[in-house]
Amino acid sequence: MASQSADSNEARHSTAHYFLEGLNEIGFDYLFCNFGTDHAPLIEAMASFKRAGREMPVTILCPHENTAVHMAAGYAVATGRGQGVMVHVDAGTANSAMALHNLCRARIPVLLMAGKAPFTTRGELLGTRDTYVHFVQEPFDQASVVRPYTKWEYNLPSGVIAKEALRRAHTVMESDPKGPVYLTFPRETLTDTWSEGQIRSYPAERFGAVSARGLDAGSIDAIATKLLTAERPLLISAYAGRNLATVAVLDELARFAGIRVVEFNPLYVNLPHDSPCHGGFMPAKALSEADVGLLVDVDVPWIPSDMPDNLATWWAHIDVDPEKRNFPMWTFPGNLRLQGDSHRILADLLANLKARADAGYRTRAAARVAALQEEGKARRDQAAKAAGNRGVAGQINPHFLCATLAKALAASDIVLNEAIRNGPVVSAQMPRTQAGTLVGLAGGGLGFSGGMALGLKLAMPERTIVQIVGDGTFYFSNPQSTLAVSRQYRLPVLTVVLDNTGWAAVKEATLRVYPDGEAKAGGDYGATLPPDMNFAMVAEAAGAHGELVSEPDAVEAAIGRCLEAVRGGRSAILHAKVTRL
Repeated sequence: MASQSADSNEARHSTAHYFLEGLNEIGFDYLFCNFGTDHAPLIEAMASFKRAGREMPVTILCPHENTAVHMAAGYAVATGRGQGVMVHVDAGTANSAMALHNLCRARIPVLLMAGKAPFTTRGELLGTRDTYVHFVQEPFDQASVVRPYTKWEYNLPSGVIAKEALRRAHTVMESDPKGPVYLTFPRETLTDTWSEGQIRSYPAERFGAVSARGLDAGSIDAIATKLLTAERPLLISAYAGRNLATVAVLDELARFAGIRVVEFNPLYVNLPHDSPCHGGFMPAKALSEADVGLLVDVDVPWIPSDMPDNLATWWAHIDVDPEKRNFPMWTFPGNLRLQGDSHRILADLLANLKARADAGYRTRAAARVAALQEEGKARRDQAAKAAGNRGVAGQINPHFLCATLAKALAASDIVLNEAIRNGPVVSAQMPRTQAGTLVGLAGGGLGFSGGMALGLKLAMPERTIVQIVGDGTFYFSNPQSTLAVSRQYRLPVLTVVLDNTGWAAVKEATLRVYPDGEAKAGGDYGATLPPDMNFAMVAEAAGAHGELVSEPDAVEAAIGRCLEAVRGGRSAILHAKVTRL
């Protein structure tokens, strides 16, 4: 509510009022919210804005914070613009921490905002403590819960700098390398009032983000010189495709220079999977043979313990984040390590090569492309052979299921691969050929794809979004929350659960460390989950379409019914009983 100052004609408003104005000024479209008692002043200000017909970000209510943060991330991936998340004090922050971990590793900009316990106790200020939880929800260091995963944190000390703090948060989260930031505010700070003349705005044109740049000509020339004499060049990438324009440039560069491109644990489509230069998803063999290598926007290019690299290989590392400051240990090779925008750098590298390449080089590069194309055909033939085995009753072959699903999808449909141990199956059987049609897990926080799928759908309602998970990941993804948001805001997505009855990653890790140990002898890996669950009923409880399928012959029709439901406006869950771990 506005009031008149006693000594001026200027209207006074609450910090919460100016906070909403500040959210408008930094360009937020949405706030993904899990409200609590700390947000009462903001909720009051929102009601005032609505009554006055004033613009403000649209609020999306999420029953769980995991959904809210990942949904904001999905919208940011689709649009390139970070959004805001509001959660409840330390409890909501704790529930958000796993999602913040994923966003940190994926370098996705999101502003996480949480209240703090009121600091007055006996009614000294408006917003004072007035309920039991206000006494128990105050830790000594609330920000420590998410500090390892944020670029910046701040507690708003006064409403007079509300817009300045929001601009600073936005500038940091949108500056390369991008990432999540965290802002807190006590309730009394939100209720305090200020005259309009006391509040200053901070426009983007004067206080905006810092973007990664290209490279100097000397660095480009040094890489090109190495490539011009290379016989077995290799490029490994995971997230160059976050910029959709990079995909076409990388494809042209690889074709021109005859470079094998491997996507190890890809987060996006970095190279069309039908490109003749696509070298698959495992770099092991290529590592031992490469004479010149490029690491382009990748955090973990290979696993050194079982994929030894060639010590004679000359490596250039091109990355928006080559320093990897958030990794306490990171020791992959880089004879030339360069920070910058991979789209600009690869485009300049391609232009340099075209200007310097002679006929002999072009002939050698074309021969490499032809050889890579034959290797690609062999991989596709192998994948088709694996998909030809349909499985048995009660245990559908995941290769067959994923291949069948791929046939039912359009090239523009978006696949979120969180199948974990069946992730390589998804990669092999569901090639994505268009930029922006794949999203993978950057961090270790399982359960990202449910909220992410909703955020993608919110930003791109015309696209079909498919989330592929294991049964373990399905539990982590808070399905009741994601289904509730899907229903309330009409955001239909397809969830495919590849149920192998447990955590295959746990079993496989135990066998790698103790291949002949007691766990193997007893067949007990601490990894078995309930084999008789029916996730289709979870879907039905939320008004979505559910299918439980355990027979190979039923797969194609079940997929068809699920996609029909999604394209008709209802989410669907396909619970498939696949080969057990």
